[in-house]
Amino acid sequence: MKITRFEDIEAWQEARKLVNLVYEAINRSQKFKKDYRLVNQIQDAAVSVMRNTCPVK
Repeated sequence: MKITRFEDIEAWQEARKLVNLVYEAINRSQKFKKDYRLVNQIQDAAVSVMRNTCPVK
């Protein structure tokens, strides 16, 4: 498999799925959504995984 874009990297694709799962879990719970600090930390952590799979440009 030839990688021509960072979106082709399997780790990035899996990280993207993780981000989507995190956002869905947060949106399902009104109580969870109200804890803004925790929500922000969890979202930042999930997005960080996706960012760290991209090569430096």
